[in-house]
Amino acid sequence: MKEYFKFRLTGKAFLPVWLLFMVLFVAPYSFVQYKLQGFQPYQAHEALQVLSSMLQWYVVLFFLMIIEYVFIFIIVRMSIENTAFKEKSFSFNGRTREFLGVFIPGFILTIITFGIYSPWFMKNVYSFFSRKTSYNSENFEFKGKGEDLFLIILFTIFIPMLIILVAVMIFSFSMIFSLSDRSQFSTPDNTLYTVFMVLVVLVIMIPSLYFVYKWMVDLKYKNYTIRWETKFWNAGSKMVQEILLSVITLGIYLPLAILRLYKYFAERTIARSPEKSKKFGYDIDPWNDFLFIWGQVLLTFITLGIYYAWAYCRISERIMNKTFVEEIAVDE
Repeated sequence: MKEYFKFRLTGKAFLPVWLLFMVLFVAPYSFVQYKLQGFQPYQAHEALQVLSSMLQWYVVLFFLMIIEYVFIFIIVRMSIENTAFKEKSFSFNGRTREFLGVFIPGFILTIITFGIYSPWFMKNVYSFFSRKTSYNSENFEFKGKGEDLFLIILFTIFIPMLIILVAVMIFSFSMIFSLSDRSQFSTPDNTLYTVFMVLVVLVIMIPSLYFVYKWMVDLKYKNYTIRWETKFWNAGSKMVQEILLSVITLGIYLPLAILRLYKYFAERTIARSPEKSKKFGYDIDPWNDFLFIWGQVLLTFITLGIYYAWAYCRISERIMNKTFVEEIAVDE
């Protein structure tokens, strides 16, 4: 039997938080970005002064990023506490100062290590939210390891990008030096270049999305282990199909692509215990879900972002209220 989740956060309750976010982060962040883009030293002696001014704005940007993630923390906390399953709400006992104790050191270490520390930073953040979330007085536990995510990023993003970059450089130089008359050399056709870049992005993005998501869905709850159980080629082909359809339709298909991927991922997320196994699922209604989400997005644009408080809550409610858990055979 299917047992459904419920999402109870309303736009009216979320609106004050969203308005504060727009005032304290969105507006100042936009202004800082405008100022940073305007720095252009016209003379050599101005360079030091410009650099000093830019550093000051980057310090402001650093504090704005902290403000942003404080609001993200608040939104996640509100979302967790307003999610229910079998008429029992999830609980979250994390405090803002505890989150900042995890976020600020991790953020600084990520910056000074040029991103190398980011896998451990992400792991600590996921662990924090997992262990602070409970259902029926039992806490969740995230089992992923930072070193595993480091290897995923290294082999699915960094090394492929490096290989592709070197290959493109070698090909470009070989084309230049192979021409006896360099005046014959011309830049690649824009269409071919665009197709090539899309293929490159897919080659890099699909494996990284697959392995990162598989790393993220590794939880323990009571005597259950919750994992994403699927094969790379099956999941990869599904992701390629949905991404290509989104690209071909210039983004119009994107909401439905996300929903279909959500349904695919949910159905392959399995909670197993020694006694029984359960899987997640989503009752998709493609056409109505697609129109509903686009309607919420358009209302957000028309109101210059103010309606987003209701859009977030109504889209989350529609999706969560059609997300379910059902028991399956142990050997399935």
